[in-house]
Amino acid sequence: MEDNQNGIRINKYMSDAGICSRREADRLVEVGLVRIDGEPAAVGSRVLPGQKVTVKGREAENGRREDKVVLAFHKPKGVECTSDRTNPDNIIDYIHYDKRIYTVGRLDKNSSGLILLTNDGELANQIAKAGEFHEKEYLVRVNEPITEEFLRRMSSGVPILGKTTAPCRIWQLSDNLFRIVLIQGMNRQIRRMCEYLGYKVVSLKRVRVMNIVLGDLPRGEYREVTPQELTELRRLLSLPGRGRFADPRKTTPLPRPVKPKLTDK
Repeated sequence: MEDNQNGIRINKYMSDAGICSRREADRLVEVGLVRIDGEPAAVGSRVLPGQKVTVKGREAENGRREDKVVLAFHKPKGVECTSDRTNPDNIIDYIHYDKRIYTVGRLDKNSSGLILLTNDGELANQIAKAGEFHEKEYLVRVNEPITEEFLRRMSSGVPILGKTTAPCRIWQLSDNLFRIVLIQGMNRQIRRMCEYLGYKVVSLKRVRVMNIVLGDLPRGEYREVTPQELTELRRLLSLPGRGRFADPRKTTPLPRPVKPKLTDK
């Protein structure tokens, strides 16, 4: 930790305290919910040793050295990826874990599947910095029969939210079920892509984030990510750009698709 005369950036301080990710910390600062010694913090403010930080009126302590934890959680539909405890559907109260944790990325309320949670601010920041260079895999059921044209256009890029999505990999699994691997995280990306092509998503389940797979983890339950998984995750994050992508010709093959159990429609 950067405990020196220059202090610690406020977003890193909050992340290290296990309050939220750095990105969410910046948002909380911007809306005036963070104070340093009673004064409103600004994005980029630094916390000096001995200063008191409060978030939403509660003191944030990062002097404690809690063991770092990374959880893989099978999020059900209806649970929201927010740390806002005033939201009755928030993921933190649903899991009720005994350490302060927050989500790494998001999965929309109407989707299910794998979401990572952690109190490791540095790891969460590394994943966020990876931007468009880490893979996420989904099983998606749509309301109409899938065509070759649909697969071709989905894989080559679809215009949504003012830009064209990056090329992606997609496989048809049945008449109206497909597997897709994305490297972006645009808001409701798969749903918007399908809607543009005249389809409606019936169910959507995330089954992989980089090397972490959902597997047979029951819906609504979580497990700790194994040391071996963490080692591989950190290795992938250390690689430049597209080196983070699995190449079946050079590395371990991609995990096989999880047998769909899409009962939460």
